[in-house]
Amino acid sequence: MEIKQKLTNQIVGNIGLYYICYELSKKGWNVLPTSRNTKGVDIVIFNHDASTKHTIQVKTLSKITPLPLGTNINNLFADFLIVCVLEENPPKLYILKMHEIKESDEIKNQLDKASKKGLWALNSKRAWDNFTEKYLNNWEIIGNGYSN
Repeated sequence: MEIKQKLTNQIVGNIGLYYICYELSKKGWNVLPTSRNTKGVDIVIFNHDASTKHTIQVKTLSKITPLPLGTNINNLFADFLIVCVLEENPPKLYILKMHEIKESDEIKNQLDKASKKGLWALNSKRAWDNFTEKYLNNWEIIGNGYSN
């Protein structure tokens, strides 16, 4: 997605949220975006008979920049994290299970705690390269809403 003018963080976040909702809907999920700018998950999904339910936290970036994960990675409590990067068309989506962030030494070793803001972030080019190889379009971990 080519962005010619500076968009506010809220607009960038909305673009990512609704693009991800669109992609999940195409995969057969019933998709419920939650209230914006509130603490908690961003999307709730469930399959056709509501026998499977998941929660998703969305992080949207206009380009590859440090990925902010908050001041405490243990506060990330959704089932999945989907990172949407808007600098290309279509946007790139990185999909991972939230527990992977908390439990994977590989990911923890790639996270830097930015001193001035106290935010955990995926900062380095090497970290992004490793992240993209493993998680780009990793839809199979969520599956589709058509099956049980």
